[in-house]
Amino acid sequence: MRYPPEHKSQVHQKIIQDASRRVRNEGLNGAAVATIMRDTGLTHGGFYKHFASKQELLLESLHEAFREIGDTLVAAAQQAPPGEGWRAIVKTYLSLEYCDHAERGCPLPALAPELARVDRSMRGAVVGELVSYRDRLLPFMPGARPAERERNFYAIISTMMGAVELARILPHPEAQEKVLASARDFLLQSF
Repeated sequence: MRYPPEHKSQVHQKIIQDASRRVRNEGLNGAAVATIMRDTGLTHGGFYKHFASKQELLLESLHEAFREIGDTLVAAAQQAPPGEGWRAIVKTYLSLEYCDHAERGCPLPALAPELARVDRSMRGAVVGELVSYRDRLLPFMPGARPAERERNFYAIISTMMGAVELARILPHPEAQEKVLASARDFLLQSF
């Protein structure tokens, strides 16, 4: 059976999307190639028609994760009144929705400890993804000058990451929301 020319790229994208969600939910080592390929309806052997290595798959899945959350946060910021985009980013990021669904949220709170331990060959690509993420969100950050917006980005994103990581440890939605609301209120009153 012959497939249309776009079939391979569509399958490739489906593999990346599945891997991206699995990596955020299960960690870098939790996303087994055999499981991802099975979920896509392919065999483990078919993996090498799309990727040279698991590291290549992981890097593409991280790119997809940063793209997906970046699109979500930028869309929220663009819908906000002028100058209020960063507030929409904070409210979206620090929601129970993203706390409860790591597979759809920011890869940083889900993977930061693992990403800090990747080998040097992968670290450069991870840093590149973080820089792109920062650059997409920077125009919406509070501050009069680029350096001030960058400083505020790092303060805001690190606070949000920590709040989500802490909230995910807690067993009850009420306790999770208390942590998220505390961080949300702190950030919204700080700038």
